[in-house]
Amino acid sequence: MVIEVLKSKIHRVTVTEANVDYVGSITIDKELMDAANIIVGEKVQVVNVTNGERLETYAIAGEAGSGVVCLNGAAAHKASVGDVVIIISYAAMEFEEAKSFKPWVIFPETATNRVVK
Repeated sequence: MVIEVLKSKIHRVTVTEANVDYVGSITIDKELMDAANIIVGEKVQVVNVTNGERLETYAIAGEAGSGVVCLNGAAAHKASVGDVVIIISYAAMEFEEAKSFKPWVIFPETATNRVVK
């Protein structure tokens, strides 16, 4: 049996931009992506803590160290600059493997979106 489990989570970052005039996706600071083991093009769920919206899109890398978290395209209508979001990805794996799998969960500084080391 294959199940989906939490693979990666960036817990509580602040939206820095919302760009409706872009094809789609979410731009995430490359340092945040690396720390959470999220790759370019990976499907992510974005949960908006501020307004309760939820959406799925794919990740693209923003400048490392910039703190950028930008919802692009239609997703830009689901968040405003300053909203706090959680970014989640999942992985499908065999049930027995899932029992011992350890996800990458990071807790950046919400005000700056910087990785806490």
